[in-house]
Amino acid sequence: MFDDFLVRAAFAGVGVALAAGPLGCFIIWRRMAYFGDATAHAALLGVALALALSISVFAAVLAVSLLLGLSVSRLSARGVPVDTLLGVFAHGGLAVGLVVVSLMPGAQVDLMGILLGDILAVGKADLVVIWAGAGLVAGLLAWRWSGLLTATLNADLAQASGIDARREELILTLALAVVVAVALKVVGALLISAMLIVPAATVRPLARSPEAMAVLAAACGALAAMGGITVSFLADTPTGPTIVALATGFFLTVTVLVRRV
Repeated sequence: MFDDFLVRAAFAGVGVALAAGPLGCFIIWRRMAYFGDATAHAALLGVALALALSISVFAAVLAVSLLLGLSVSRLSARGVPVDTLLGVFAHGGLAVGLVVVSLMPGAQVDLMGILLGDILAVGKADLVVIWAGAGLVAGLLAWRWSGLLTATLNADLAQASGIDARREELILTLALAVVVAVALKVVGALLISAMLIVPAATVRPLARSPEAMAVLAAACGALAAMGGITVSFLADTPTGPTIVALATGFFLTVTVLVRRV
């Protein structure tokens, strides 16, 4: 079954959606959209380091994403505005990554694939990494769901309940880093944040509980991934952008329909 590249692409897209959808809910609730964008852009620096050091791209992107999250947390605690930090890290990481890649003429680098994804080229080994990462993120969110939700919606209640808000923030940072690392192959560095935010934003008006929103966001992302792959194959368009464009179409449709009701 996995000999068909379209089947592998569909499984890859669904795997990323199952991890990105629920995590995207927390990003929206915490108003961390720009944080996701900064992490995704810095992923290119991880790719450059992987090429320079001849190590796994997944490991390098994961390490850079975690380092960014921890750096933002530490520096913001010292009084540096978070939006300033995210702006610097987002554009700085992307720029440094592009410069490093350009200085490696001997390396075979598919820059467009890195930036926009190449889901149709996903192999069996990539599927293992994607689904292992999705499983890790799903496990983390399920394990810490109550604590994460309490710390997100009411910091005072979390403190009174003995929940360490900083620890929950670090768990979200780890989950985000894993999603960025596994989604790089699917939608690319420039579109990862869209797959985190758009499905969750789409289903927010339709959900009656946080748990329902997480499930619907995962389903919406999976539907966008499978629909985008189909449209891309039939219309010969870039697959990653097509997936995001379809997800955006879902968001606009739901927004218009909800406002009319």
